[in-house]
Amino acid sequence: MPRIFLSFRKPDSRWMRDRVYRALSDRLGADEIFKSGRSIPPGADFAEILRRQAAECELMCVLIGPGWLDARGEDGVRLLDRAHDWVRVEIATALRAGNRVVPVLLGDATMLPDASALPAEIAQLARLQFLRVPETHLPDGLRQLGDAVAALLSDTDADADPAVEPGDGTAPASDPEPSVTMTAHVSGGGSAYQAARDQTIRLA
Repeated sequence: MPRIFLSFRKPDSRWMRDRVYRALSDRLGADEIFKSGRSIPPGADFAEILRRQAAECELMCVLIGPGWLDARGEDGVRLLDRAHDWVRVEIATALRAGNRVVPVLLGDATMLPDASALPAEIAQLARLQFLRVPETHLPDGLRQLGDAVAALLSDTDADADPAVEPGDGTAPASDPEPSVTMTAHVSGGGSAYQAARDQTIRLA
């Protein structure tokens, strides 16, 4: 299962979004990235897959461009204000599951939304430390994003596999057996003696 979920709004900063996907795929492998347009096969229940992936991912990157917050439907209603808005559902699902969620700001001037501008179930997004991919230094920004995401996954691996402390479910080390001193009397000058690893041979 992909470890990274890319959450995005389709009309928002598409060209930068695609660059982010390619950069992370090149760095970490395409199989590690969930992107709805590429990762959901034809005929699959996309709603069920989106919810499951959002709940089980290790890291959700919320790609936020200039049009993310105020995007509206044909009726003029802001998309985020709709309970069934998929971006809202994805983020809320990941937050409820306790997954790491990182806002990724696309562009030099994009700001992290204020909590008061977000639905209550995803207002926590406004308090999370963000990453930025600037247009003016895009190659550097994409490389730094890849470094940061790789480091976050490494932290997740370390948390999931803590070092085993002595005495914590491990058998105690047994006392070493005493060494055995053997005295060999050599005659003729050509004999060789083989001993076990815990024995000591002293030639007399």
